[in-house]
Amino acid sequence: MTLNRFLILLLPEITLTVVAFLVFILDLIIGGDEVRERRLQWFAFLGVLLALVATILIWPLAEAGGLPVAFDVGPGFGGDVVPMMTLDGLALFFKLITVLMLAIIILSAGEYVKVHTPFRGEFYAFVLLAGLSIMLASAATNLVMIYLSIEFLSITSYVLTGYLRDDVRSTEAAIKYFIYGAAASAVMLYGFSLLYGATGATGLVEIATALATGSVTLRWLVFPALVMVLAGLGFKIALVPFHQWSPDAYEGAPTPVTAFLSVGPKAAGFAVLIRFLIVALPAFQVNWSAMLAGVAILTMSLGNLIALWQTNVKRMLAYSSIAQAGYMLIGLAALAPLAESWTNGLNALLLYLFAYLFTNLGAFAVVIAVEDRTGSANLPDFSGLIRRSPFLAVSMLVFLLSLIGIPPTGGFMGKLFVFGAAVQRQMILLAVIGVLNSVISVYYYYKIMRPMLFERADDAEPIRVTPSMRLVVGFSLAMVLAIAIYAEPFIRLATESAQLLLAARF
Repeated sequence: MTLNRFLILLLPEITLTVVAFLVFILDLIIGGDEVRERRLQWFAFLGVLLALVATILIWPLAEAGGLPVAFDVGPGFGGDVVPMMTLDGLALFFKLITVLMLAIIILSAGEYVKVHTPFRGEFYAFVLLAGLSIMLASAATNLVMIYLSIEFLSITSYVLTGYLRDDVRSTEAAIKYFIYGAAASAVMLYGFSLLYGATGATGLVEIATALATGSVTLRWLVFPALVMVLAGLGFKIALVPFHQWSPDAYEGAPTPVTAFLSVGPKAAGFAVLIRFLIVALPAFQVNWSAMLAGVAILTMSLGNLIALWQTNVKRMLAYSSIAQAGYMLIGLAALAPLAESWTNGLNALLLYLFAYLFTNLGAFAVVIAVEDRTGSANLPDFSGLIRRSPFLAVSMLVFLLSLIGIPPTGGFMGKLFVFGAAVQRQMILLAVIGVLNSVISVYYYYKIMRPMLFERADDAEPIRVTPSMRLVVGFSLAMVLAIAIYAEPFIRLATESAQLLLAARF
């Protein structure tokens, strides 16, 4: 592969890297000037838009010939050069998810960062680097690259979680996140080492080949390795029982960071888990499908049941996020790659994740606006929101309905597809438990709706919504409704992204 082609295929990652380091440098130059520091937000946002353009420009390259493009970027353990990354529909889908997420978070964080920390420039730079790590993880096809990119994401997430240095809750959240993360990373790395020991390969395709042709005895190493890898990636996705870090981290982290944690690590974890299971372990689908179904049931049920008792909206949305991860996992557990139908499981997961992106980030944008005015995010702080800011109240109502799965919202389309995939695979019990959990979730989402719509606030002052926040909430609201009302383009995007991966493996 020529250097020019290599650079073109990595253009989104290169763009984010350059912009992040420019933000660092510019912050050193203009540090202390509040007006100029504020411009760094728009500079970072411009960089994200450039990454979005780069992603769109390279999209046809992944579809040329229907084959992924490999990057030979590192020496293998045997002295040969091995492919570390790929450019296919799945990688591009998650690049798109990443740039949209970064744009929303950077725009919604302006006022919060201005008020809560003097270190504004570094915040945007770390957010960009965290997005870069997600892009790298979603394209990784080698155990070494997967581990490095996941650790890159972990380190930036730890820093962002503890970004408010003088806030005890933020520091405590970062320490807990780090301790859990270090343990989960070590377990995942040990699982990787078992696979390398059994197959002598670090590439996912080579691992699949070795397991298909190797000794039956060595194949038994796959099962403990699978559990360990699932523990490491389950930590990033916040699957039960690897979820313990998320409620404290969500509540203590700066709210824009909480919004990032609810989507970013989840997207990276699912991207790696999808590629790992489908590319490296397709012959073991019966085993990992049953395992994922059990984890999905535990995740949905525990997340929704514990959320019933929460009084802090950020913590409630943390448990809601855990439950949402369980719904998404149904799509992968019910994977039917050869199904001639509207859902094959993987496209259901991708569609759900795309709808969840706008739903959850939109909800957290409303929380940020309320917290900027009241100083906290407890349920009473949302009292009378319909009078204090009708725009925020109506938007939050739609986001909550989408999290429940009520039409016409994107959340409804996501749940329709994942539950449909379970029914198609004859996993009726899994689909029924998912529906019952959706019914349970109505109660705690209504705990936010009730004060917001029907109670009076002690502080009746209107909530000022900045133009950037209005843009974020309005765009998220429009996308949540568009995914349901005009669903065909989004279904096609998810299906085509899934097909480019499935066609190569089945």
